[in-house]
Amino acid sequence: MAQAKNGDTVKVHYKGTLNDGSTFDESSGKEPLEFKLGERSLIPAFEEAVLGLNPGEKKKIKVAAKDAYGETDAAAVMRVDKTELPQDMKPEAGMQLQMMDPDGNTAFAVITEVGEKQVTIDANHPLAGKELNFEIELVSIA
Repeated sequence: MAQAKNGDTVKVHYKGTLNDGSTFDESSGKEPLEFKLGERSLIPAFEEAVLGLNPGEKKKIKVAAKDAYGETDAAAVMRVDKTELPQDMKPEAGMQLQMMDPDGNTAFAVITEVGEKQVTIDANHPLAGKELNFEIELVSIA
């Protein structure tokens, strides 16, 4: 049986959970995730876990926050005057915003707190600062 190696296109089923047991993503009920090993299109530890697996084999891994979406960056949490938001917006905690970063790239943020004159916006990735757990099953190698 062939083992997955760099350059192979693979399909995997996976379940991603946080340390509290909550699921943040999974492929159950969907098509398996397809990607090419070695292209670094996913979290490197996820790709590395698939290397050497045979179709049908499963593996569980734990990925430290720094090796997943990074640690939480305090500089990505900002207080913004409500006057800087679109006039028709009624900001609420949990509301997602789409912003432009200084380089003109699209960035996403979440309103975490709404005050009388200002809102607090967090532009960290939702999984930043969190250790991730994955259950991975190699479905096929193309």
